[in-house]
Amino acid sequence: MLKRIHVYISGRVQGVAFRWVTEDVARQLGVVGWVRNLRDGRVEVLAEAPEDVLKEFIKFLKRGPRYARVTDIQIEWLESTGEFRTFEIRF
Repeated sequence: MLKRIHVYISGRVQGVAFRWVTEDVARQLGVVGWVRNLRDGRVEVLAEAPEDVLKEFIKFLKRGPRYARVTDIQIEWLESTGEFRTFEIRF
């Protein structure tokens, strides 16, 4: 069953290729949705996939790419809407 997560990631998460690596990981896992930087320094992710796949994706989001330092992650689980076809970086 498809689920949706809305995630806010804090720490050193901008300027460290977080969005690009997140897009790569999402596509490898078959996750659809988007990732974007927020003006307050956090990264926001809205993603849909089967629940077990999202749990794997969250494991990545909790650590981020090589030079990131995640200090906090807020995850809200929601029902899937099926609105996405791919995973993209939003600006």
